[in-house]
Amino acid sequence: MMFRITHCLLIAIILMPLTICRGEECEQITDLKPKHSVVGTSLVVRLILYTRENVTCGKLLSHDDLSATPTFNLSRPCTFLIHGYRPTGSPPVWMNRIVESILSRRDVNVIVVDWNRGATNINYFQVVKNTRPVANNITHFIKQAGLNLSSIHMIGVSLGAHISGFTGANFNGSIGRITALDPAGPSFRGTSPDERLDSSDAQFVDALHTDMDAFGYRDSLGHIDYYANGGSDQPGCPKSIFSGSQYFKCDHQRSVFLYLDSINQSRQITAYPCSDYSDFLDGKCLSCERFNFSGCPVFGYDVTKWKDILLKLRQTTTFFTTNKEAPYCKSGYKMEIVSWNSEMRWGTITITLKNSAQETETQIDHKSFKFERYTETTLLAQFEQDVYPVEKITVKYVTANVFTHRYKLRVLRFRLTPLKSGLRPMCRYDLLLEENKEVTFRPIPCHDSNF
Repeated sequence: MMFRITHCLLIAIILMPLTICRGEECEQITDLKPKHSVVGTSLVVRLILYTRENVTCGKLLSHDDLSATPTFNLSRPCTFLIHGYRPTGSPPVWMNRIVESILSRRDVNVIVVDWNRGATNINYFQVVKNTRPVANNITHFIKQAGLNLSSIHMIGVSLGAHISGFTGANFNGSIGRITALDPAGPSFRGTSPDERLDSSDAQFVDALHTDMDAFGYRDSLGHIDYYANGGSDQPGCPKSIFSGSQYFKCDHQRSVFLYLDSINQSRQITAYPCSDYSDFLDGKCLSCERFNFSGCPVFGYDVTKWKDILLKLRQTTTFFTTNKEAPYCKSGYKMEIVSWNSEMRWGTITITLKNSAQETETQIDHKSFKFERYTETTLLAQFEQDVYPVEKITVKYVTANVFTHRYKLRVLRFRLTPLKSGLRPMCRYDLLLEENKEVTFRPIPCHDSNF
């Protein structure tokens, strides 16, 4: 009898560490090597669950037996994160950060869709063929789990955006929200809506474009489409092929980091509805009357505050500019100049804002502007940081003139209005701007100000 008890205790002692270790096993996205891309990979879809109970330790979900994963709670909303094409086989560097950021904001089930086996292949077109089977796999899981469709948020990157769309189409657009981060362009440009993501695939679809001239999709796809920095070249990204792999992926990948910043930052990026990027830069799209008292919509995670209005408008195209790194949000101003030169002047403007602690500068030089007598010229000035209060303003008038005498721009009124609501406009009257010379002054309240 003693031997039997001792024998059982010995087995228990031996097995106990194994049981504990097995309980602590954490799943990660499949990590492959470039060689797998060359030989190709057969499609395997794994669903990895993260919750506030296991923020940093993923748990593999069964498609048919959810009881095996005790941290999965059907009463919580579900957010699916779906990566795109993985030409080198490595897991996305941003995935863990976005998981943790979402869980810091909301108590949800975050489900990472790992289809790296299937996304890793030198043959991009084979990977595209795998997108529908991935969507069907996710569809099967949603049906088996009995998820509340309205509480589902799918965040798809590149090809993952179209996988989200195919999944949503399988439910006739009943899932709650799809967020498309630079949806893939190659193989999808010019196709019909049933062959790609479109606004009918979910109750609400928001799409961000950052690389539309290469790996991204150019045209609008959602109820609201954001074109960061015009939708193509992103600040801080390499302009030369000699920069290596970053030249190819930086613009495309920036979509993820912009969205990640929208989850983390309390200071949101405002997006301005506009017909094209040039009009936006010219300051022609800085009012948002159609949104009533809600103001211009923000970019990213919290745009659902404007959902009802955006659904009524059906499709809204917006623009914004960013800094080259986080925090990406810029500080925007509407600048108005009324000149009184007898002759028309052309040129660009550089502005510096200062106080005792900070200084920030911007060059409004995307084109040469016309300054005409007694005619107000409106420009958009966006600064890398927010300087408040502004104690001094420096303005420089620049032209392309080289051979003739220096021009002068006589300013009847200079007005700088913060786009952030509740802040006072700043003015200066009767300024003389000599070409390529800085003029510094203290701003004063505007005569026609309502403050």
